[in-house]
Amino acid sequence: MKKTFFKTFFVSFIVFSLIWGGFIYKTVIKAQSEEDEDVYNESFIDRLMHDKDDITFLMLGIDSKDVKKATNVRTDTMMLCKANKSTGEVHLLSIPRDTKTHIRGRKNEEKINHAHVYGGPELSVKAVKDLLGIDLEYYVRVDYNIVKKFVDLIGGVEVYVPMDMKYTDPVADPPLYIDLKQGYQTLDGDKALQFLRFRKGYKDQDLGRIKAQQQFIEAVLEKTLRPGNIANIPQMIKTYYDYVDTNIPFDVMMKFAMNAKNFSPDNVSMATLPGEGEYIGNTSYFIVDKEECIKLVKTMFIEDKSVENIEK
Repeated sequence: MKKTFFKTFFVSFIVFSLIWGGFIYKTVIKAQSEEDEDVYNESFIDRLMHDKDDITFLMLGIDSKDVKKATNVRTDTMMLCKANKSTGEVHLLSIPRDTKTHIRGRKNEEKINHAHVYGGPELSVKAVKDLLGIDLEYYVRVDYNIVKKFVDLIGGVEVYVPMDMKYTDPVADPPLYIDLKQGYQTLDGDKALQFLRFRKGYKDQDLGRIKAQQQFIEAVLEKTLRPGNIANIPQMIKTYYDYVDTNIPFDVMMKFAMNAKNFSPDNVSMATLPGEGEYIGNTSYFIVDKEECIKLVKTMFIEDKSVENIEK
C-alpha cells in the first residue's frame, strides 16, 4: 500500500516554526526588550516583523532512511503550501503523484513524482513551478516517521474513526498492520499512522480518505498549539533535525513564528489539483484540467489574477 498521507506533515512543519519561534520570542527576546527597549527597536526581530507577509513552499513526502541525503527516490506526495503571517490564512494544494507533466531535461512528459529521482527537491520545485506558472523557490522534504514521533510528542491526537479499520500487509515497507475500532478516540503515533494509511472502506473512496486526513490535520494543529506543549519544544527541535530537510532560511521561518497568534485551524483551506485519471498505454496518469487549474491557482496562490501561464 502506497503512503499518500504526507499532506499531514505541513501542519507539523509550520506549527514547529510557530511554536518554537514564538516561544523564543515571548520568553527570551521580549524579556530582553523590556530591559533594553532602544536596542530592541532596532533589532533583528523587528526587521523580520516587517518583511513580506506570504511564504509559498513545496512539501515533499519521501520514504528514506536519511531525508537529508535522499537520492534516486520518488516523492510519495507533493503539496503546495502558502501561508500569510498577517492574516493567518493557509492554502494547501495537493498535487497527485501521477500528474503527467514536462520535467526539465527529459524528452517526454512523465509523472511529476519522477522529478525528485532526476534532480532531487530542486528539480521537483522547478517541475511544479513550470506546471502551475507560479513563483516558487522553497521546499520541505519530510520522512513519514515524523508523524509517529510528532503525535507521540504532543500526547496523541483526538479523532473520530469513521469505521472499523482492519488491514494487513506484512510485505509492505514498512510492514502494515491496521486494527482500529470505529468511534472517537485518542490515537498515539502508531495508531495515527494506521489511520492515515488506511484506504479501503470509505463510501466515496479517495474523497472520503482525504476528508479524514484533513480532519486529522485540524486535530494535530489544535493539539500542537496548546500551551501545555511548550515543554516539548526541545524534543520538537531534535525531531525536525532528524526528519525534515528544507531550504527555507531560518529568518524566514522566524518571521512567521513572531505571528503565531494569527494562525488557526479555521484559516486553513485545502484543495486538490483539478483533473482526472487516465490510462495511456499501460500506465496510469493524472491529467490536469488546465482551465480549472488556472482558476484555482489564481485564487489560492497568485495575487496578480491576470497571470495565466499554466503549462500548455
